Amino acid sequence: MEAKRDMKALFGQMPGGTPVEEFTLRNGPLSCQVLTYGGAVRSLVVPDKTGRPVDVVLGFDTLEDYRSQDKYIGALVGRYANRIGGSRFSLDGREYTLAANDGENHLHGGLVGFDKQVWTVEEAEGNAVTLSLVSPDGQEGYPGALWVKVTYTLQGDGLEISYEARSGRATLCNLTNHSYFNLAGHDSGSVHPQKIQILASRYTPTDAASIPTGALEPVEGTPMDLRTPQPIGARIEEPFPQLVQAGGYDHNWVIDGWDGTLRTIARAWSEETGISMEVLTTLPGVQFYTGNFVGGCPAGKGGAVYQNRDAFCLETQYFPDSPNQPGFPSARLESGAVYRSRTVYRFG
Repeated sequence: MEAKRDMKALFGQMPGGTPVEEFTLRNGPLSCQVLTYGGAVRSLVVPDKTGRPVDVVLGFDTLEDYRSQDKYIGALVGRYANRIGGSRFSLDGREYTLAANDGENHLHGGLVGFDKQVWTVEEAEGNAVTLSLVSPDGQEGYPGALWVKVTYTLQGDGLEISYEARSGRATLCNLTNHSYFNLAGHDSGSVHPQKIQILASRYTPTDAASIPTGALEPVEGTPMDLRTPQPIGARIEEPFPQLVQAGGYDHNWVIDGWDGTLRTIARAWSEETGISMEVLTTLPGVQFYTGNFVGGCPAGKGGAVYQNRDAFCLETQYFPDSPNQPGFPSARLESGAVYRSRTVYRFG
């Protein structure tokens, strides 16, 4: 019981008085702080090559800063991660209109997505916390009530995120975590020197509003080819139309050989700290985003100033706009069926 009490602290209060708690998970030299607001990962501390603890995710010191920022920093996002074009989709012959919060498009669950709600703590022990949320029928325009459960576990040398969801009727479900990583430390500046590798030979190009065209384009011969390790900044400024319109990398890569099993899809590392990160998932896609618009946030932890490209995201997911793209893997969740996915961020 002492360990349980020790791992929980009050982080702040919502305007209506609802408390927001912070849970500290520990496993050997690794530690992680998770908030009930948005299910956000506030810190993730791993040892560098000398054993010194380094916090490798962006975050804030106050609830007010989390509530005022619009970058989804560290948060769980849903009911549909990424974008849905035109803020509408059809299911079983009926068209549904969603909240438009990214121009005319729908992004990361809408105006009050899962990132802006206070999650319920189902269970907490030394190295794990399980959070739950009920999204009522019609929330942000989605059909069916959705019961969601997410477990963060620090085990071995990494952080595992397990997702589970059920609905009373057919709906969409595409959940992810939106942590921003900097393997030299959250306050260390540009991630351009850090290395990236994504095990994908195709990606989904987008229009100017970041909505996929429906094509699955080969990365071969383009700056989108990250199959061999290279610095994040190596080709990011090239006049390649997809990079120019997104201000850097902000695209979905199509995981090679996807079959729903847990597999390695990406690797990143910092020569400065010696910290490496391997990403494994059961999902078919990953959004590699180089924090092109992270500047303008409130000051981060300890007063750190976060600028554009001071972090990167590897958001595991179903593809953006899949409800409107019949050639993409389906994010449909049937009534009574269970959505399950796992993503692991493993450090070395």
